[in-house]
Amino acid sequence: MQILDTDQTRARLDYAGLAQAVAEVLRQGRANAPVRTALGLPQAGTLLLMPAADDDIAMTKLVTVHPHNVERDLPTIQGEMVVMDARTGVRYGQLDGATVSARRTAAVSLLAAQCLAPQPASPLLIVGAGAQARAHLEAFHEGLGVDTVFIASRTRERAERLGAYARERGLTATVVDSPQAALGDARLIATTTTSREPVLPDTLPEDAFVAAVGAFNPEMAELSPALIAGSTVFVDTLEGAREEAGDLIQAQRAGRFDWDRARTLQQALALDAKPAGPVLFKSVGCSLWDLAAARLAFAGEQTG
Repeated sequence: MQILDTDQTRARLDYAGLAQAVAEVLRQGRANAPVRTALGLPQAGTLLLMPAADDDIAMTKLVTVHPHNVERDLPTIQGEMVVMDARTGVRYGQLDGATVSARRTAAVSLLAAQCLAPQPASPLLIVGAGAQARAHLEAFHEGLGVDTVFIASRTRERAERLGAYARERGLTATVVDSPQAALGDARLIATTTTSREPVLPDTLPEDAFVAAVGAFNPEMAELSPALIAGSTVFVDTLEGAREEAGDLIQAQRAGRFDWDRARTLQQALALDAKPAGPVLFKSVGCSLWDLAAARLAFAGEQTG
């Protein structure tokens, strides 16, 4: 069995290829992916277990999320993903779970932006400066050609580090004190925090696209009920969003959102035209996206 480290995992999961692998999994409709199991851990930590399989390949990912690790200078997300032949159980290999999570989440946002963003070549505003912020910077640069990025984070030092990384990749990067400072220019927005308070204003330009990926439990909310009420809403999966999308759950409780308004990424793939904006794409993660990553990473080993 191959055991791939962070760099080896990254090398097998290019963003454009991974976005198309996700689209293929959705179009085929042959995969089985139960809602992930979440177990609370001390100090606001979470243990996540995510299995999925189709006729050819099976995988399970084990990930821990510890938001307070930022203060300890430790990774917020850590984990492993084991990939196997669905018919025999023979293991193909193990991928670095944190790398898979970061890259497949950003690839799903990229796919959503390709389908839904009114201005896909716009400058990008990233709220947050962690692993998901970096992955979204990479994905939107590689997949959409974005060459200008604004970064807003409560930790200025981390924002400056991400800005320096963006410049190393040839982007024009500006660290801003607040998201509002970039909204005159940016029409692509990625929120990548674990905030329990909204990080964006209640209104956005009509041609804005937001990929909200940070809040993954009912207590978290990067988007306000007012912003959700005035936007067209898409989710990665309806089942997962109902369970874990705190932004939408709290908006529903406030009487500003109804689940009948939410459309899925699978429905987005079938659209003939871009929807009216602003467009919010809420992603909480799904093991289908991990299965797509497994298929891409071990394409050469599969015989089905």
